[in-house]
Amino acid sequence: MPSEPPQFSVCLARDAADVRAAQRLRYEVFVAELGGGGDGVDHDARLECDRFDAVFDHLLLRDAARGNAVVGVYRVMREDQAQAAGQFYSEDEFDLEPLRRSGRKLLELGRSCLHADYRGGAGMMHLWQALADYVQSHGIEVLFGAASFHGTDVAALRQPLSLLHHRHLAPEPLRVRARVYQSMDLVAEDQIDRRRAMLETPALIKAYLRLGGTVGDGAFVDHAFNTTDVCLVMDTAQMNERQRSLYARGSA
Repeated sequence: MPSEPPQFSVCLARDAADVRAAQRLRYEVFVAELGGGGDGVDHDARLECDRFDAVFDHLLLRDAARGNAVVGVYRVMREDQAQAAGQFYSEDEFDLEPLRRSGRKLLELGRSCLHADYRGGAGMMHLWQALADYVQSHGIEVLFGAASFHGTDVAALRQPLSLLHHRHLAPEPLRVRARVYQSMDLVAEDQIDRRRAMLETPALIKAYLRLGGTVGDGAFVDHAFNTTDVCLVMDTAQMNERQRSLYARGSA
């Protein structure tokens, strides 16, 4: 951990250097730490990037006590930006037609990560507060995006995937479906070990669930990136007052 208490600030990336800082952190987390790969990885420059980076907005968490280094990132894309890109990023993995048919204002979330030194602290809270402000300023109604379990061994993930399927499935009007379909109905509901399932669920997914988030139908196994992905969907209109309070102050 840094020797001094962190001094956090969050801003949108303003130029190519800011985006490269985000890509550099993503490389350290998704590639060097978690073993991800894919066509967008530049090992020589230690950057994790793709063609969508030029279209997404990038929320950057900086720590002034560490030379204003970027220590957390979140990238977000509105529907008008997706139109410019030709699609949403997660559209290769999930059929998003139910979201498009809803006529609601959509925001795709992705590539959320924190430097290892800042996990379990207030860093994610600051990112979530900035995200809440962004959602409010753009009138966003539905947030969604692929969220990942590490690894591609679906059998090893049967408990958390089954919990999501049985207890957190998105309502039919917003229920996207995996294009290369991997069922998440792997354990009967009465056979789920809830404690084990929650322990095996990544912290970010649990944070979405606490905020009333739901998941689409089926998972997508991404062998190139060494992940098993689910599509999380959060309808801001369905959040209760407690969830709104958590979201507004960025508790994740």
